Amino acid sequence: MSNHFKELEDLKSVSVGIENDKKGYTDKQCPSEDCEFLFKVHSEDWLNIFKDEAVWCPMCRHEAPADQWFTIAQVEHAKEEAFKVVSGLVGKSLSNMTKSFNRGRSKNGFVSMSMKYKGSTGRTFTIPAKAAEEMELDIKCENCQSRFSVVGSAFFCPACGHNSVTQTFTDSLRKIKAKVDNLEIVREALISASSKDEAELTCRSLQETCISDGVVAFQKLCEGLYEPYGKAPFNAFQRLEQGSELWTKALGKGYKDWLTPSELIELNVLFQKRHLLSHNEGIVDEKYISKSGDSSYKSGQRIVVSVNDVESLLLILNKLSEALKLSCSVV
Repeated sequence: MSNHFKELEDLKSVSVGIENDKKGYTDKQCPSEDCEFLFKVHSEDWLNIFKDEAVWCPMCRHEAPADQWFTIAQVEHAKEEAFKVVSGLVGKSLSNMTKSFNRGRSKNGFVSMSMKYKGSTGRTFTIPAKAAEEMELDIKCENCQSRFSVVGSAFFCPACGHNSVTQTFTDSLRKIKAKVDNLEIVREALISASSKDEAELTCRSLQETCISDGVVAFQKLCEGLYEPYGKAPFNAFQRLEQGSELWTKALGKGYKDWLTPSELIELNVLFQKRHLLSHNEGIVDEKYISKSGDSSYKSGQRIVVSVNDVESLLLILNKLSEALKLSCSVV
Protein backbone atom coordinates (compact mmCIF):
# COMPACT_ATOMS: atom_id res chain seq x y z
CA MET A 1 0.00 0.00 0.00
CA SER A 2 2.92 2.35 0.57
CA ASN A 3 3.33 2.77 -3.21
CA HIS A 4 0.09 4.69 -3.26
CA PHE A 5 1.65 7.34 -0.99
CA LYS A 6 4.90 7.60 -2.95
CA GLU A 7 3.93 10.92 -4.56
CA LEU A 8 3.20 12.32 -1.11
CA GLU A 9 6.42 10.90 0.34
CA ASP A 10 8.44 12.48 -2.49
CA LEU A 11 6.94 15.90 -1.85
CA LYS A 12 9.70 18.09 -0.39
CA SER A 13 8.10 21.50 -0.80
CA VAL A 14 5.18 23.31 -2.38
CA SER A 15 5.98 26.21 -4.67
CA VAL A 16 3.33 28.94 -4.93
CA GLY A 17 3.62 31.59 -7.63
CA ILE A 18 3.04 35.32 -7.22
CA GLU A 19 1.32 37.36 -9.92
CA ASN A 20 2.55 40.76 -11.06
CA ASP A 21 0.17 43.66 -11.51
CA LYS A 22 -0.63 45.09 -14.96
CA LYS A 23 2.45 47.33 -14.88
CA GLY A 24 4.82 44.46 -14.07
CA TYR A 25 5.21 45.23 -10.34
CA THR A 26 5.13 42.61 -7.59
CA ASP A 27 3.98 43.12 -3.99
CA LYS A 28 6.43 43.41 -1.10
CA GLN A 29 6.06 44.23 2.60
CA CYS A 30 8.49 45.41 5.26
CA PRO A 31 9.22 42.48 7.63
CA SER A 32 9.63 44.82 10.62
CA GLU A 33 6.57 44.38 12.87
CA ASP A 34 6.75 48.07 13.78
CA CYS A 35 6.44 49.09 10.14
CA GLU A 36 4.94 46.44 7.77
CA PHE A 37 4.93 49.05 4.97
CA LEU A 38 3.40 47.76 1.72
CA PHE A 39 5.09 48.64 -1.57
CA LYS A 40 5.82 47.18 -4.99
CA VAL A 41 8.99 46.59 -7.00
CA HIS A 42 9.29 46.01 -10.72
CA SER A 43 9.72 42.28 -11.29
CA GLU A 44 12.53 42.76 -13.85
CA ASP A 45 14.50 44.95 -11.44
CA TRP A 46 13.91 42.49 -8.60
CA LEU A 47 15.77 39.90 -10.68
CA ASN A 48 18.43 42.14 -12.24
CA ILE A 49 19.17 44.95 -9.76
CA PHE A 50 18.12 43.83 -6.27
CA LYS A 51 20.63 41.78 -4.25
CA ASP A 52 19.84 38.64 -2.24
CA GLU A 53 21.84 39.88 0.75
CA ALA A 54 19.82 43.03 1.50
CA VAL A 55 16.65 44.91 0.62
CA TRP A 56 15.61 48.16 2.34
CA CYS A 57 12.15 49.36 3.34
CA PRO A 58 11.23 52.56 1.43
CA MET A 59 9.56 53.95 4.56
CA CYS A 60 11.74 53.03 7.59
CA ARG A 61 14.94 51.69 5.90
CA HIS A 62 14.73 48.36 7.75
CA GLU A 63 17.27 46.03 6.13
CA ALA A 64 16.73 42.29 5.57
CA PRO A 65 17.63 39.56 3.04
CA ALA A 66 15.51 39.39 -0.11
CA ASP A 67 13.65 36.25 0.96
CA GLN A 68 12.01 38.06 3.90
CA TRP A 69 9.92 40.54 1.93
CA PHE A 70 6.81 38.49 1.16
CA THR A 71 3.58 40.19 2.16
CA ILE A 72 1.42 38.84 4.98
CA ALA A 73 -1.30 38.11 2.42
CA GLN A 74 1.15 36.15 0.23
CA VAL A 75 2.33 34.05 3.18
CA GLU A 76 -1.23 33.23 4.23
CA HIS A 77 -2.13 32.36 0.65
CA ALA A 78 0.91 30.07 0.39
CA LYS A 79 -0.07 28.26 3.60
CA GLU A 80 -3.60 27.70 2.33
CA GLU A 81 -2.35 26.47 -1.05
CA ALA A 82 0.18 24.11 0.55
CA PHE A 83 -2.54 22.63 2.76
CA LYS A 84 -4.82 22.12 -0.25
CA VAL A 85 -2.04 20.44 -2.24
CA VAL A 86 -1.12 18.08 0.61
CA SER A 87 -4.80 17.33 1.29
CA GLY A 88 -5.30 16.66 -2.40
CA LEU A 89 -2.36 14.25 -2.52
CA VAL A 90 -3.60 12.43 0.58
CA GLY A 91 -7.07 12.15 -0.94
CA LYS A 92 -5.65 10.99 -4.24
CA SER A 93 -3.49 8.36 -2.53
CA LEU A 94 -6.38 7.06 -0.44
CA SER A 95 -8.66 6.95 -3.45
CA ASN A 96 -6.08 5.02 -5.50
CA MET A 97 -5.46 2.67 -2.58
CA THR A 98 -9.19 2.01 -2.30
CA LYS A 99 -9.53 1.23 -6.01
CA SER A 100 -6.48 -1.04 -5.88
CA PHE A 101 -7.81 -2.88 -2.83
CA ASN A 102 -11.21 -3.41 -4.41
CA ARG A 103 -9.70 -4.69 -7.68
CA GLY A 104 -7.81 -7.34 -5.75
CA ARG A 105 -10.86 -8.74 -3.96
CA SER A 106 -12.68 -11.80 -5.32
CA LYS A 107 -16.40 -11.31 -5.91
CA ASN A 108 -17.17 -15.04 -5.99
CA GLY A 109 -16.11 -16.00 -2.49
CA PHE A 110 -18.39 -16.86 0.40
CA VAL A 111 -17.32 -13.64 2.13
CA SER A 112 -16.91 -10.48 0.07
CA MET A 113 -14.92 -7.49 1.27
CA SER A 114 -14.54 -4.04 -0.29
CA MET A 115 -13.24 -0.62 0.71
CA LYS A 116 -14.93 2.71 0.19
CA TYR A 117 -13.30 6.18 0.42
CA LYS A 118 -15.73 9.07 0.86
CA GLY A 119 -13.26 11.94 0.99
CA SER A 120 -12.39 14.32 -1.82
CA THR A 121 -9.24 13.98 -3.92
CA GLY A 122 -9.06 17.81 -3.94
CA ARG A 123 -6.46 19.47 -6.15
CA THR A 124 -2.75 18.83 -6.35
CA PHE A 125 -1.71 22.09 -8.03
CA THR A 126 -1.30 25.63 -6.66
CA ILE A 127 -2.95 28.89 -7.71
CA PRO A 128 -0.63 31.96 -7.75
CA ALA A 129 -1.17 34.72 -5.20
CA LYS A 130 -3.06 37.59 -6.82
CA ALA A 131 -1.40 40.97 -7.15
CA ALA A 132 -2.74 43.80 -5.01
CA GLU A 133 -4.13 46.92 -6.64
CA GLU A 134 -1.69 49.15 -8.49
CA MET A 135 -0.14 51.87 -6.37
CA GLU A 136 -0.32 55.56 -7.20
CA LEU A 137 3.28 56.77 -7.02
CA ASP A 138 5.86 55.16 -9.32
CA ILE A 139 9.48 56.05 -8.48
CA LYS A 140 12.79 55.41 -10.21
CA CYS A 141 15.89 55.56 -8.01
CA GLU A 142 18.33 58.21 -9.20
CA ASN A 143 21.20 56.13 -7.83
CA CYS A 144 20.62 52.54 -9.06
CA GLN A 145 17.71 53.08 -11.50
CA SER A 146 15.48 50.48 -9.83
CA ARG A 147 11.73 51.02 -10.13
CA PHE A 148 9.35 50.79 -7.18
CA SER A 149 5.84 51.96 -6.36
CA VAL A 150 4.14 53.18 -3.18
CA VAL A 151 1.02 54.83 -1.83
CA GLY A 152 1.86 58.02 0.03
CA SER A 153 5.58 58.59 0.56
CA ALA A 154 8.88 56.80 0.13
CA PHE A 155 12.18 58.01 1.56
CA PHE A 156 14.60 55.20 0.62
CA CYS A 157 15.28 53.03 -2.41
CA PRO A 158 14.50 49.37 -1.59
CA ALA A 159 17.27 48.14 -3.91
CA CYS A 160 20.22 50.23 -2.65
CA GLY A 161 18.93 52.13 0.42
CA HIS A 162 19.67 55.50 -1.21
CA ASN A 163 17.98 58.49 0.44
CA SER A 164 17.06 61.03 -2.23
CA VAL A 165 16.78 64.55 -0.82
CA THR A 166 14.89 65.68 -3.92
CA GLN A 167 12.41 62.79 -3.70
CA THR A 168 11.91 63.42 0.02
CA PHE A 169 11.26 67.11 -0.65
CA THR A 170 8.77 66.30 -3.42
CA ASP A 171 6.95 63.87 -1.13
CA SER A 172 6.86 66.48 1.64
CA LEU A 173 5.20 69.02 -0.65
CA ARG A 174 2.71 66.36 -1.79
CA LYS A 175 1.79 65.63 1.83
CA ILE A 176 1.31 69.32 2.58
CA LYS A 177 -0.93 69.71 -0.46
CA ALA A 178 -2.91 66.64 0.57
CA LYS A 179 -3.52 68.23 3.98
CA VAL A 180 -4.98 71.44 2.59
CA ASP A 181 -6.90 69.68 -0.18
CA ASN A 182 -8.66 67.45 2.34
CA LEU A 183 -9.34 69.95 5.12
CA GLU A 184 -13.08 70.03 4.48
CA ILE A 185 -13.30 66.24 4.51
CA VAL A 186 -11.44 66.19 7.83
CA ARG A 187 -13.64 68.96 9.22
CA GLU A 188 -16.89 67.19 8.29
CA ALA A 189 -15.65 63.86 9.67
CA LEU A 190 -14.65 65.46 12.98
CA ILE A 191 -17.93 67.33 13.30
CA SER A 192 -19.77 64.00 12.88
CA ALA A 193 -17.50 62.18 15.31
CA SER A 194 -16.92 64.93 17.88
CA SER A 195 -17.96 68.59 17.71
CA LYS A 196 -17.57 71.75 15.65
CA ASP A 197 -15.16 73.10 18.24
CA GLU A 198 -12.85 70.08 18.01
CA ALA A 199 -13.10 70.11 14.23
CA GLU A 200 -12.10 73.77 14.00
CA LEU A 201 -9.17 73.37 16.41
CA THR A 202 -7.83 70.37 14.52
CA CYS A 203 -8.17 71.93 11.06
CA ARG A 204 -6.55 75.17 12.20
CA SER A 205 -3.67 73.15 13.67
CA LEU A 206 -3.30 71.21 10.41
CA GLN A 207 -3.03 74.44 8.43
CA GLU A 208 -0.35 75.73 10.78
CA THR A 209 1.70 72.53 10.58
CA CYS A 210 1.73 72.92 6.79
CA ILE A 211 3.84 76.09 7.15
CA SER A 212 6.28 74.41 9.55
CA ASP A 213 6.48 71.27 7.42
CA GLY A 214 7.22 73.31 4.30
CA VAL A 215 10.06 75.28 5.89
CA VAL A 216 11.66 72.15 7.39
CA ALA A 217 11.35 70.29 4.07
CA PHE A 218 13.09 73.16 2.26
CA GLN A 219 15.82 73.24 4.89
CA LYS A 220 16.50 69.50 4.46
CA LEU A 221 16.56 69.86 0.67
CA CYS A 222 19.06 72.71 0.83
CA GLU A 223 21.27 70.87 3.32
CA GLY A 224 21.40 67.87 1.00
CA LEU A 225 22.09 69.91 -2.13
CA TYR A 226 24.70 72.03 -0.34
CA GLU A 227 26.85 69.08 0.83
CA PRO A 228 29.27 69.23 -2.16
CA TYR A 229 30.09 72.84 -1.25
CA GLY A 230 30.78 72.33 2.46
CA LYS A 231 28.92 72.09 5.74
CA ALA A 232 26.26 74.75 6.25
CA PRO A 233 25.80 76.35 9.70
CA PHE A 234 23.10 74.79 11.88
CA ASN A 235 19.57 75.58 10.56
CA ALA A 236 21.03 78.17 8.17
CA PHE A 237 18.43 77.40 5.51
CA GLN A 238 15.57 78.24 7.87
CA ARG A 239 16.80 81.83 7.58
CA LEU A 240 16.27 83.17 4.08
CA GLU A 241 18.96 85.85 4.14
CA GLN A 242 21.66 83.51 5.43
CA GLY A 243 20.60 80.71 3.09
CA SER A 244 20.67 83.01 0.07
CA GLU A 245 24.17 84.21 1.00
CA LEU A 246 25.42 80.62 1.18
CA TRP A 247 24.05 79.84 -2.29
CA THR A 248 25.49 83.06 -3.71
CA LYS A 249 28.96 82.04 -2.52
CA ALA A 250 28.53 78.47 -3.84
CA LEU A 251 26.72 79.12 -7.11
CA GLY A 252 27.09 82.80 -7.84
CA LYS A 253 23.31 83.21 -7.54
CA GLY A 254 20.90 83.71 -4.63
CA TYR A 255 17.17 83.74 -4.02
CA LYS A 256 16.73 87.20 -5.58
CA ASP A 257 17.96 85.72 -8.88
CA TRP A 258 15.27 83.04 -8.91
CA LEU A 259 12.28 84.78 -7.30
CA THR A 260 10.48 88.03 -8.00
CA PRO A 261 10.65 90.79 -5.32
CA SER A 262 7.02 90.14 -4.34
CA GLU A 263 7.67 86.39 -4.02
CA LEU A 264 10.68 87.04 -1.79
CA ILE A 265 8.63 89.36 0.44
CA GLU A 266 5.82 86.81 0.72
CA LEU A 267 8.23 83.93 1.41
CA ASN A 268 9.92 85.96 4.15
CA VAL A 269 6.55 86.61 5.86
CA LEU A 270 5.72 82.89 5.74
CA PHE A 271 9.13 81.91 7.15
CA GLN A 272 8.66 84.43 9.97
CA LYS A 273 5.19 83.03 10.68
CA ARG A 274 6.74 79.59 10.97
CA HIS A 275 9.29 80.99 13.45
CA LEU A 276 6.49 82.46 15.59
CA LEU A 277 4.54 79.19 15.57
CA SER A 278 7.62 77.19 16.58
CA HIS A 279 9.02 79.52 19.23
CA ASN A 280 6.27 81.87 20.44
CA GLU A 281 2.98 79.94 20.13
CA GLY A 282 2.12 82.15 17.16
CA ILE A 283 1.94 85.33 19.28
CA VAL A 284 3.16 88.40 17.40
CA ASP A 285 6.02 90.43 18.88
CA GLU A 286 7.98 93.45 17.71
CA LYS A 287 10.73 91.19 16.39
CA TYR A 288 8.27 89.50 14.03
CA ILE A 289 6.93 92.83 12.75
CA SER A 290 10.45 94.15 12.18
CA LYS A 291 11.80 91.03 10.41
CA SER A 292 8.73 90.24 8.34
CA GLY A 293 7.64 93.77 7.48
CA ASP A 294 4.09 92.53 8.11
CA SER A 295 2.16 95.61 9.31
CA SER A 296 -1.20 93.82 9.38
CA TYR A 297 -0.58 92.71 12.98
CA LYS A 298 0.11 94.46 16.26
CA SER A 299 2.27 93.06 19.02
CA GLY A 300 0.29 90.65 21.20
CA GLN A 301 -2.01 89.39 18.44
CA ARG A 302 -1.87 85.81 17.19
CA ILE A 303 -1.10 85.15 13.55
CA VAL A 304 -3.58 83.38 11.29
CA VAL A 305 -2.42 80.80 8.74
CA SER A 306 -4.83 80.62 5.82
CA VAL A 307 -5.16 78.06 3.02
CA ASN A 308 -3.88 80.79 0.69
CA ASP A 309 -0.74 81.05 2.82
CA VAL A 310 -0.08 77.33 2.42
CA GLU A 311 -0.76 77.36 -1.32
CA SER A 312 1.56 80.35 -1.79
CA LEU A 313 4.29 78.60 0.20
CA LEU A 314 4.00 75.50 -1.98
CA LEU A 315 4.18 77.50 -5.21
CA ILE A 316 7.20 79.58 -4.16
CA LEU A 317 9.13 76.68 -2.62
CA ASN A 318 8.52 74.56 -5.69
CA LYS A 319 9.80 77.35 -7.97
CA LEU A 320 12.83 77.96 -5.76
CA SER A 321 13.68 74.27 -5.41
CA GLU A 322 13.55 73.68 -9.16
CA ALA A 323 15.98 76.58 -9.71
CA LEU A 324 18.29 75.22 -7.02
CA LYS A 325 18.29 71.67 -8.39
CA LEU A 326 19.03 72.94 -11.88
CA SER A 327 21.83 75.23 -10.69
CA CYS A 328 23.42 72.49 -8.56
CA SER A 329 23.38 70.03 -11.45
CA VAL A 330 24.99 72.52 -13.80
CA VAL A 331 27.86 73.50 -11.50
